Amino acid sequence: MAMSAPSDNRGEWGSKFGFIMAAAGSAVGLGNIWRFPYITGQYGGGAFVLVYLACVLLIGIPLLFTEMGFGRFTKKGTIGAFKDTGANPFFMGLGAVLAVLVSFFVLSFYGNIAGWTIGYIGKTITGSTQTFNDFAANGPLTIGLMAIFIIATIAIVRLGVSGGIEKAAKILMPILFVLIAIVAVRSLTLEGAMKGVEFYMKPDFSKIDGNSILAALGQAFFSMSIGWGIMITYGSYLPKSSNIISSGTWVGFMDAGVALMAGFMIFPAVFALGKDPASGPALVFEVLPDVFSGMPGGAIIGAFFFLLLMVAALTSSISMLEVPASYFMDEKKWTRSKSAWVVGVLLFIFGIPSALSWGASDMFTEMSLSLPWLDAPKTGFQNIVDYLFGEFFIVVVALVTCIYVSWKMPINNIVSELDNGSPRWRAGTFASNAFVFFIRYVCPLVILLVLLNMVGVFGTFAGGG
Repeated sequence: MAMSAPSDNRGEWGSKFGFIMAAAGSAVGLGNIWRFPYITGQYGGGAFVLVYLACVLLIGIPLLFTEMGFGRFTKKGTIGAFKDTGANPFFMGLGAVLAVLVSFFVLSFYGNIAGWTIGYIGKTITGSTQTFNDFAANGPLTIGLMAIFIIATIAIVRLGVSGGIEKAAKILMPILFVLIAIVAVRSLTLEGAMKGVEFYMKPDFSKIDGNSILAALGQAFFSMSIGWGIMITYGSYLPKSSNIISSGTWVGFMDAGVALMAGFMIFPAVFALGKDPASGPALVFEVLPDVFSGMPGGAIIGAFFFLLLMVAALTSSISMLEVPASYFMDEKKWTRSKSAWVVGVLLFIFGIPSALSWGASDMFTEMSLSLPWLDAPKTGFQNIVDYLFGEFFIVVVALVTCIYVSWKMPINNIVSELDNGSPRWRAGTFASNAFVFFIRYVCPLVILLVLLNMVGVFGTFAGGG
């Protein structure tokens, strides 16, 4: 199938290392360092970690290959990729359009959390004892911090693929890895830290039910940027000579590795300091300041850590902004600058309710979503958006994309893309055949079962009663 020519202002990755750092930057962010520890804490620790790793290996990495190959085959962003390959309205709606909405709405509240990291840089330097609850409830402050972060995201996206996104990721991501390792070592040396290691590493399989499996799959998709349209968009900037197999594997293992390191950074400190591992989204912001306060030079290290955490958030946010921006560049022929600014301003507006949902506004704080299959209502505007777009809809998009690419395109288009630049990967080999089997049968079946389980089709197994 002939593809239409890509837009002149789209750009292309300058090197394999740069692409891996940018894709890993998209994957490695608040999803690993902020979200993974509190989700793990809420779902019982070690057993959840094993389910998460299984989801990464058996579902996540094959889907990474698929989305990257889909993007490079079409040389278009998400909507253009589906459109140019003849997708019908069903696949356009639940695959392409919903993927763009996932990136947009997740970034709308992600910007608020990233704003917290900016605020905590100042809090750590000044030694402020203000509680997280008081900090997050300051609406004007959190909205202002979110605006700063969104503007920084727009500025990098405006610079383009190689000159902005890639250049920032190549410098900043390696520094983040080193810093996480330093903080993890410090957490492990705290008195009582081994109780946290036991919670984190010793599986209790009685904690595993349908909801925890869904959460593990959703976390894998959230942190690996699957089901967002991001890897389709990033794949579209790959030259034909790039090795997708090698790059995708590196991204998957780096993402899971950072998530595991984040657990060693958080849980030993949680138990050493007497915190609740299931305390939710505020966990990182409540625990780490206490860790830094007990370290020599802790104020400087803490400020630097929250700076790098902000950078990790930035490398993810630029990928989320790139998805809707690429739609306007590819389909509407807007300039990159105009696309970035229009999407960024809309993101800021939609992010305000999330910034106000931590105590600054009773309406947004007390808003709740109650569904028959949920153990308890999701409370707070940000938590509702996180559940819908950061957990449920990304799994829907991944399922629809998987079915579309493997059964409708057909799958040979993706296999051919994986052949390009991958000398040890050829159609007809065991690895290639195994990939086709997984992407056609295993991945869609597992994702479908999890979704059906989520909405209570399997009754009490869903964990809701």
